Formats: sequence, structure tokens, C-alpha cells
Amino acid sequence: MKVIEPIAGIGLGLIVLVDIFLVVLYTRTDMGIISRYLSHALWRILLWCSRHMGRWRGSFFVLTGPIILLSVLATWALLMCLSTALIVPPYLGTGIRFDNGNTPTDFMTALYVGGSSLSFIGGAGDFSPETPVFRLFYLMMSLIGVSMLSLTITYLMQLYGDLLDRNAHALKVHLRSAETGDAAEVIARLGPDGEFDAGYQVIAAWADEVAEIKESHAFYDMLFYFRFRQPFYSISRTTLTSLDTVALIKSALDNKEYGWLKDSSAVEELGRGALMELQMVVELSPRESNIDKSPDEQRRDRWRRRYEAAIERLQREGIKTDKSGVGQYISLRSEWDSYIRELAPQYGYDMDEIDPALAKIK
Repeated sequence: MKVIEPIAGIGLGLIVLVDIFLVVLYTRTDMGIISRYLSHALWRILLWCSRHMGRWRGSFFVLTGPIILLSVLATWALLMCLSTALIVPPYLGTGIRFDNGNTPTDFMTALYVGGSSLSFIGGAGDFSPETPVFRLFYLMMSLIGVSMLSLTITYLMQLYGDLLDRNAHALKVHLRSAETGDAAEVIARLGPDGEFDAGYQVIAAWADEVAEIKESHAFYDMLFYFRFRQPFYSISRTTLTSLDTVALIKSALDNKEYGWLKDSSAVEELGRGALMELQMVVELSPRESNIDKSPDEQRRDRWRRRYEAAIERLQREGIKTDKSGVGQYISLRSEWDSYIRELAPQYGYDMDEIDPALAKIK
């Protein structure tokens, strides 16, 4: 045991440090060793608990992100303490001594010494390294502890900064639709009286924001677990509005009058960026897919009527339309609709909240 425990402690410490490296420094989603499985497990547990909360479900779900985040950070700290606690027991009383009497050799003392060496808890002066090897050990553990603390603070600041950017983007998209969540309303406001010159600049800026939000999620998968009461803050709602806006621009606008807009790089980038974000979130989701990706005839019929309602709204704004584009609209919508229907329930949202324009079509 005097050999096995230190080896196990070193192995555990290396696993924790690699996990921190992958999550905080490598910054690519779903790459953690410990944090990945812990986050997924906690998400499933909290999702199950939320189903029994009734009208308090929305308020409870707001806590999921902070709970999972704190759990991951606490797990890192505790496992690093455990790592050192496995290393030092054979050397208590020899390499490490208690300053005020006989040196205890029980596990809790080893855990206390481990935390002290990392500076996670106070009382480091109660135990002193007696050999050059353990002086170096204390120095290394102290540097690791300080580095973990600094990285954690930096990680939290960046994470919440990106969360703020995501929410600000979601609010902008919501306001562009006059707080309706209807992409037809977005297009009507982008092209009043049929003029899209100024609206094109909005679409270009919108596409840039989507690319930034997508990369934020690629850097920090912890963003996936933050959910808010208002549906318009959800990834499902934001990406649906973005993708539906692109689908209607490409299918419902008159090609002769607005061909330049339909073929523009801004519209293409908005559609591709939003779809990439949506696919990434769904693929990294901790839940298995149960959604049929091929729409049935009933759903296609609802999309046709949704298209017709959108045409009417655009015409009232003086925008020239093409009623023959319904087939193209259905084809474009088929590329992403199943992802929306798969993602929304995982965050505790009803599809009528996520797609209010389609909810009006019964």
C-alpha cells in the first residue's frame, strides 16, 4: 500500500490536471475526462427533478447551470486534495512532521495536509516538510493550487462574459421580431416598403454575432447548461428565428427584385452559422435523439400554411413575394426543424414557446 497509494495519487492528480487543461485551456467542447461525464449526469438528474416541480420548474431550471458549474469546480478541488492525500500518508512523521507534537498518520490528517499543500485550506504552517524532496513537493503543489485558482477565476470571467453576449444576441433577435418570435416579422422590419439596403447591414452584423456565439459554445461547453425562464433566451428560439428568416428570404422574396439579397454572402453566412451552432449543440447533448428527421405530411402541411401566412405579412409591408417558393421553403426547413424539436424539450421548453409563428397554425 505504501507504493500503490502514492502511484494512485499521482495518477489521480494527473487526470484532474488533464481535465482542467482540456476544459479551461484547450477550449474545445466535450473534451473533459471527469467534467464531461459529471456534467452530463448532473444535467440528467436535474432534468428529471424539474419534471416534478410543477409551476416551479422554470425557476428551478435557472439554477442548473450554476449548480453544474460549482459541482465541477468543487470536484476538481476535492480530487486534487484526495490526490495529495494518497501521496503523503507513508511519509507522515518522516518527510512531513507536525510542528506541535507527534505527527498523526490517519487519512483525515493526510487529506488536511494535501489541502494545505495546495493552499485550498488554511493551517499550512501546522505541518512542515522535513526533506528536500518534500520541500519541492510543497512548492510544486502550491504552484499547482495557485494556478488552478487563477485559471478558475479567468474561466469564470470569460464564461459569464460569453453568457452575457449570448443573452444580448438572443434579446436582439427577439426585438427584431417585434417580440413575436416570427421570422416574417423580422423580414418585414428589415425591409420596410420593400427596401432592404439598411436591412442588409443588419443581416451582416447578425451573421457575425452568430459566428461568435457558435465559437463561444465551442470554447465553453458549460454554456450549454445555462437555461433561463424566458424562451427567447434559448438556443432553440434564437437559431429557429435565424434559420427561418434565411429560409423565408430565399424562398418567399421575389427573385427579380431581391435576387441580390437572396444570393448575398450575409444571408448565406447567417444560415450556415446558425445551422452549425444548432447541430453542434444537439450533437453534444447528453440525451439520445428520438426525433424523426423526415417530416410527415401533416407537418409539411403546417409549413405550407405558415409560408402562406408569412407571404401575407410581407405583402402588407410592400415587399414583393414569390408564392411558388413553398417547395423550397419546406426543403430548407427540413434541414433544421428536427434539431429544434429535439433540443427544445431538453431545456424544458414547449415547442409552442420556441416557434410561436407555427403555433398559430393548427
